[in-house]
Amino acid sequence: MVKRRITVLGATGSIGTSTLDLLDRAGGAEAFDVVALTGSRNIAGLASAAKRLRAEVAVTADPTRLADLQDALAGSGVSAAAGPQALLDAAAEPADWTMSAIVGSAGLAPTLRAAQRGGTLALANKESLVCGGQLLLDECARSGAVLLPADSEHSAIFQCLRGERSAEIERVIVTASGGPFRDFTLAQMQDVTPEQAIAHPNWDMGVGISIDSASMFNKALELIEAKYLFGLRSSQIEVLVHRQSIIHSMVGFTDGSIIAQMGPPDMRGAIGFALNYPDRPDLPVERVDFAALATLDFTAPDSERFPALRLAQQVLEMGGLAGTVLNAAKEAAMQGFLDRKIGFLTMADLVEGALNVLPCVGEPSDLTSVVELDAAARAYVRAQIC
Repeated sequence: MVKRRITVLGATGSIGTSTLDLLDRAGGAEAFDVVALTGSRNIAGLASAAKRLRAEVAVTADPTRLADLQDALAGSGVSAAAGPQALLDAAAEPADWTMSAIVGSAGLAPTLRAAQRGGTLALANKESLVCGGQLLLDECARSGAVLLPADSEHSAIFQCLRGERSAEIERVIVTASGGPFRDFTLAQMQDVTPEQAIAHPNWDMGVGISIDSASMFNKALELIEAKYLFGLRSSQIEVLVHRQSIIHSMVGFTDGSIIAQMGPPDMRGAIGFALNYPDRPDLPVERVDFAALATLDFTAPDSERFPALRLAQQVLEMGGLAGTVLNAAKEAAMQGFLDRKIGFLTMADLVEGALNVLPCVGEPSDLTSVVELDAAARAYVRAQIC
């Protein structure tokens, strides 16, 4: 049996480690030919995974850590590389299945490179569509790459739409846990700390994703991503707060029926679906006990406390370049919050300012236009913080 060739971009983050766990459980190096694993600062974790899975190459995004990675891989037979070009080279290596899980806009260029060479692209990097928009879809169309969502919400939508006709979609309901501040007043949210924002009640995620969830900027990105993944109009996409995180998304149809996808709050469910599609093998996730769960709660989101949702609607109307500005401004503002230079709610104010000031209507023409606008949005936010 020919083994599938696998690449994991962002192998040391929360999505990446969950992906590696599934690969290990499915046979590891005996079942897969692992082409490349990439990471950033966690050299020990990257090297350990690369040796265990007998990867052809391990790449750190930090060029100053190449020697550390080489030392960690000494005698293993795994090649080491570092820096932005090495990431692109790894993404370009022939692979049957690639996980795109690099956090933030840094994942856009490697994801585009992976799309250009074809194969199946499991997308967990929201920013690739938020910032790249039609660029990524066009690259997949040219190469024949199969784009599969690998985050819980969009995997849920994809699963709900299996066998359905797009013309019969009336609405898509993306659920949100509400994060740690779902019951906070606006006044309370003024004084929250980075430590509070990182403490997600349902999911075990990295720092940036946790703060995105606390501010609902993650949901803003997901609304924009849904537009491109499923060819939706902004008026068809809704958000509903569902604190148990059991229903990951729902699709409503023109006959009034709704299909929901449910499962435990474990990213291995969505990742495993993308890894094994179109099959559904046994996955190591907890089974939902509805009797023990007892209730499922739903509330409408509060756009005053979570203005990111309102900004997402603005971006949906403006086009892909606005997504670039929203994401870059958000990432720069988040760093200001982590550095304790601005308050939690100020992040959205700075993003809104960037959207109103910078020219960002329409779709990007190429990667350069995205990179330039990304830099301008970050510069705007940093100037406001200073």
